Amino acid sequence: MTQSHSNFDLNRVRNIGIIAHIDAGKTTVTERVLYYTGMVHRIGETHEGSATTDYMEQERERGITITSAAVTASWNDHQINIIDTPGHVDFTAEVQRSLRVLDGGITVFDSVAGVEPQSETVWRQASEYKVPRLCFVNKMDRTGADFDRCVNMMVDRLNANPVVIQVPYGSGETFEGIIDLLKMELITYGNDEGTDINSHAIPESHREMAETRREEMIEAIVEHDEYLMMKFLEEEDICNEEIIAALRGGTIAGDLHPVMCGAALKNKGVQALLNMVVALLPSPLDIPPVKGEHPKDGGEILRYADDDEPLAALVFKIVSDQYGRLAFTRVYSGVLKAGTMAVNTANGQRERIGRIVRMFADRREDVKEVRAGDIAAVIGMKETFTGDTLSTPTNPILLENISFPAPVVEVAIEPNTKADQDKMGIGLRKLAEEDPTFQIEVDDQIGQTKIKGMGELHLEVLVDRLMREYGVDARVGRPRVAYRETITRMVEIDKTFRRQTGGAGQYARCTVRFEPLPEGEKDDVDGELLFVNAIRGGAIPKEFIPAVKKGIAQAIQGGVIAGYPVVAIKATLIDGAYHEVDSSEIAFTIAGSMCLKEGVQQGAPVILEPSMSVEVVVPDDYTGAVVGDIAARRGSVQGMEPHSEGVSVIKSQVPLGEMFGYANDLRNNTQGRGNFSMEFDRYTVAPEVIAEAVKSGSR
Repeated sequence: MTQSHSNFDLNRVRNIGIIAHIDAGKTTVTERVLYYTGMVHRIGETHEGSATTDYMEQERERGITITSAAVTASWNDHQINIIDTPGHVDFTAEVQRSLRVLDGGITVFDSVAGVEPQSETVWRQASEYKVPRLCFVNKMDRTGADFDRCVNMMVDRLNANPVVIQVPYGSGETFEGIIDLLKMELITYGNDEGTDINSHAIPESHREMAETRREEMIEAIVEHDEYLMMKFLEEEDICNEEIIAALRGGTIAGDLHPVMCGAALKNKGVQALLNMVVALLPSPLDIPPVKGEHPKDGGEILRYADDDEPLAALVFKIVSDQYGRLAFTRVYSGVLKAGTMAVNTANGQRERIGRIVRMFADRREDVKEVRAGDIAAVIGMKETFTGDTLSTPTNPILLENISFPAPVVEVAIEPNTKADQDKMGIGLRKLAEEDPTFQIEVDDQIGQTKIKGMGELHLEVLVDRLMREYGVDARVGRPRVAYRETITRMVEIDKTFRRQTGGAGQYARCTVRFEPLPEGEKDDVDGELLFVNAIRGGAIPKEFIPAVKKGIAQAIQGGVIAGYPVVAIKATLIDGAYHEVDSSEIAFTIAGSMCLKEGVQQGAPVILEPSMSVEVVVPDDYTGAVVGDIAARRGSVQGMEPHSEGVSVIKSQVPLGEMFGYANDLRNNTQGRGNFSMEFDRYTVAPEVIAEAVKSGSR
């Protein structure tokens, strides 16, 4: 299964992910991939042969792909590491961290629904990380399947450059197989398991169409290859090897997106898809070297996928299970060996690399080392978290961390007994290690624990895990919105901090100008503060400037209206004074903090509320009721567009505070036929009535 290290060939490694909107059949495709590569010996849930995968069933499934973060399989003498990516937008961080370590991806589309709202989100994220992709149009066996419509939507909605390399033979009830335009043959399946694959000549009825489509395919491919373009224009023969090589080059460069089709639930098309993963997606050697920086001087360092280079590895996911704490790690260069020491460059801690394991679906195998370009899990590291870099102490490198959005929803959680309190502490800590968008805050004044996340569903899943996996009995409060505060006008504040005790005193004076942070200006502390030092002539000595900044940064954590953090603020230190003996860093920290508090008070402060981008997929009969409900929630409809026959997508902006309980209301308004997705968009100024409710604590 794993290759022996003597013949370990990086060209034969593929690190791929299957990315899709939640009901496009991602898990079904993954299950089939694991089955055909011999990882599992029976196919997971086939939903009693029903042609439509039930939406809620899909949402609830906790199949094999959820339990481990990376599964190793082999196909045609190639090692394929399949990295799991969930589809639900509340778990967008999961998708992001997976994309960060993928070399290639399979994007799954539903042939009936086409490109769905959330397919756009994952496609955009994959483009951001420059991940080469194959497209798989799934569910060709369903009534209403429309392959060409789906391909056209890829162009219109995703700005993709689809190159059709397979077309369906029939569709819906009559879907019988796949016409391969590269080999110009018809593939059919002789049994339900999809293991009896037969190749035929293309029937006369489809011959002309296939020839036209092949011509279109070649035209699209040669556009990205000068040598083949010349051959094409001079009407010379182009052999299949040349076509595949050019298609591979265009795919890896991100210029072309090969499109295939099938019906994973009916076991059709998955082996052909695996063949193309091997043929078209990049190995670790085909992608540019990873960029990092020197932890001390910030100088740029490049590391190539080579065992002889110094170690550079990125931990992209932490999972705690019954065997302990697993750190899933992608090795970019060098070799990670069990029993050696590595340094976590992010926090300077040394870590002993204990056991290293490779995941094979339901079992694991110990390995002695992980080489450049490969992925495995390390057991036993204590101080290493998602996004941290492991490197050799003598040649440190810091790889770019994975940045995650700030949480927007919080709930209070109270354990029922003292024993639950201890279990809850352990459980919350482990869950927070696994999920960087999940945060815990303990309010010492009232002794209350708050947990924060990306949405209601996100927190529901986490609380459910806390109760089930860690046996915690706790009461959960109603969800609350993570509001923010900011200022709306410029103010100048001059504050002096003076304290005279028996011996040396404390003295610091600062003059700071505060103003709303201009749109697009670079921020400093988690996007909340831009600090500018404009001191001239040494009014404050250089060594005290960071202390002023620190004081301001500490004070923005709690605003003056309702105690929420202050964001989007620019602070310019313009003047001040110091005392030769009595001035200290502490004095300037306190003076900076005093300036901020008064600056917010005088700067016409306002409450900001998170505004969500909400997309509702709804049958046309119910659009009126849904639009009315959005308006009642202070939302604004941005547009409506057709989704599939008789179904529309309503795009809108709605304040998060009005979205609690929306799932139930939508069900009631659409007789259970509507579904929605939402993601954080931006903070906007809350209306006076909402601001008053926030101040009084009733929201």
